[in-house]
Amino acid sequence: MEAYTYMLYCKDGSFYTGWTNNLQKRLAAHNEGKGAKYTRVRLPVKLVYYERYSSKSAAMHREYEIKQLTHGEKMSLCSDLNDKLF
Repeated sequence: MEAYTYMLYCKDGSFYTGWTNNLQKRLAAHNEGKGAKYTRVRLPVKLVYYERYSSKSAAMHREYEIKQLTHGEKMSLCSDLNDKLF
């Protein structure tokens, strides 16, 4: 099973990190207000970073690691998109 760790950029300038086994479906759910409670009040959100894993546990472990990063470190993680977002 493929799994993804992903990071969203929210309207208020914050980041949301999660994991899923269907990235497109999960992104659509977030932007429809059916995703996490955190993102519902920060719409719209943009996918700014993702990583693909071969297992759910690996994706969840990486999600935890990313959530421990500072805002600046998260910005650096998706630095190739910085010109478009920030």
